[in-house]
Amino acid sequence: MSNQKRTALALTAALAGSAVLMAAPAAHAEVVNVNYQCQTPIGPKGAVSPIDIKGVKSGSGYRLTMSFRQGVSSSPVELGKGAVNPSAVIRLGGAEQGEVPVSGPANAAAIPANSPIKINDLSGTYTPKKSGKVTFTAGVLTIKALGTTTTCTPKNSPGPSLELDVQAPGGSSSGGGSTGGSTGGSTGGSTGGSASGGAASGGGELPRTGPLDSAMALGTLGGTVLLTGAVGVLWLTRRGQRPTG
Repeated sequence: MSNQKRTALALTAALAGSAVLMAAPAAHAEVVNVNYQCQTPIGPKGAVSPIDIKGVKSGSGYRLTMSFRQGVSSSPVELGKGAVNPSAVIRLGGAEQGEVPVSGPANAAAIPANSPIKINDLSGTYTPKKSGKVTFTAGVLTIKALGTTTTCTPKNSPGPSLELDVQAPGGSSSGGGSTGGSTGGSTGGSTGGSASGGAASGGGELPRTGPLDSAMALGTLGGTVLLTGAVGVLWLTRRGQRPTG
């Protein structure tokens, strides 16, 4: 095989190895259909809404965003602008147990009578307490409007919308049992993790070490592969140029 072909093959292998490492997934997320059954002031109502949960690294924790792709429940009267105030909880599973409260802005436009109530994106902060694989699943949704409260509970045992391999600050190991602390904000009750500014923390981190951390780690690994490939190219080139006796 000629020196040129050996050089080309070595470079191709080095670059391919780096590309595979950089393309490794950081987290697993999917849209999950949630069957919300709501207890309203005028009786039970229900609707199925696809739920999407995302997370972005924010300081020592993550900013979680819960999105509703379809409206849930309805009102027999028109709900004026700013009348609907939604909040919910995201249930934690895996390395940590507990809930993260999330909330969002009121409706920006009036909602006609007997129309599905569109829920704006809800967000909250999650701070890992233990390292390991943590899942995030849609929990109870609460809608406050015109002095009334509607509680919507998932009835189809939905699966997680997000799964993350996380690293807690300080590198504490994962273990069984629930985390201590209580949540703040619009949803009450005891949950795993500590509260922070109305959006509580549960436990666990996001994308398998976090999007930024993963990118840095994978980039370093990819660079090592690339450097190794380059050394191989140099060795092959010099070997091919060695004078024959």
